Amino acid sequence: MPPVPTLSEAESKVRLAAHGVPFLPEHDVTDVDAAVAAADELGYPVVAKLNGDAIAHKTERGLVRLGLADAGAVRVAATELLAAATPDDGDVSVLVAPMVRSNREFICGVATDEQFGPTVLLGVGGILAEAIADVSLRLAPITRADAEDMIDDLATQALLGDFRGEAAVDRDQLIDVLLGLSAAVTDDASIRSIDLNPILIHDGAPVAVDALVEVA
Repeated sequence: MPPVPTLSEAESKVRLAAHGVPFLPEHDVTDVDAAVAAADELGYPVVAKLNGDAIAHKTERGLVRLGLADAGAVRVAATELLAAATPDDGDVSVLVAPMVRSNREFICGVATDEQFGPTVLLGVGGILAEAIADVSLRLAPITRADAEDMIDDLATQALLGDFRGEAAVDRDQLIDVLLGLSAAVTDDASIRSIDLNPILIHDGAPVAVDALVEVA
């Protein structure tokens, strides 16, 4: 079976942002000087990632640079990332975004079951994901009450409250993320899956720092 085509991270975010999924401000640039200018505008530290339609698994290929603290680090990172592109990657660019740290990570997404159709997923992410497998699912489209139930279904409720000096998760905003994913797949039947991993909790608000949309 041929692989399912993916949208680039930048295009995935554009599609999902139209449905209210929150992302950090970022710049999609095609050369090193523009990457440095973007980082200067956003403020340090920043993250830089290679972006392209054929690049689905950046971490495995070493195409992510975290915690870039100054213009020199960005220049080196952008140069290395662009040099790492292969002919199979097609047209590529560099995404430059603010660096956000959080003690809590969640996973949100959409998967399509051949029998039942699209499902919306919420789970605990990060290093705890495989250890506790705390996930909630609902068939799309979901209602606000469904999204509330998905959050309540998580066994690890302590992660949703005040945690290690961080504010409690804004549940209304997390509900809006789940509703946005449901709306995206309901409105566009070509979407086969959506992966928001991770969703970080920044000042209580959920923020998706990566996105991958697969289309039929």
